Amino acid sequence: MPLKVQKQGKESSQSIIRRFTQRMRKSGILLEARSKRFMKRPKSRPLAKRSALRKEVKKQEYLEMRKMAKPTERASYR
Repeated sequence: MPLKVQKQGKESSQSIIRRFTQRMRKSGILLEARSKRFMKRPKSRPLAKRSALRKEVKKQEYLEMRKMAKPTERASYR
């Protein structure tokens, strides 16, 4: 789907460029192109399992620390 911007009346070239960039930003074409620029290699199966296990262990550690720790009050910056 090509993006078209046409000059309207006595519109300056700067305002045409501004309108074009706004439409590009809103359409999401540029974000999609940037995301497809580099190919992400999928993780190997053992590596994915290892990272999932590590994440689970870290989560359990965090929950245990949260249970043992006393709640702290938030500092006010006034």
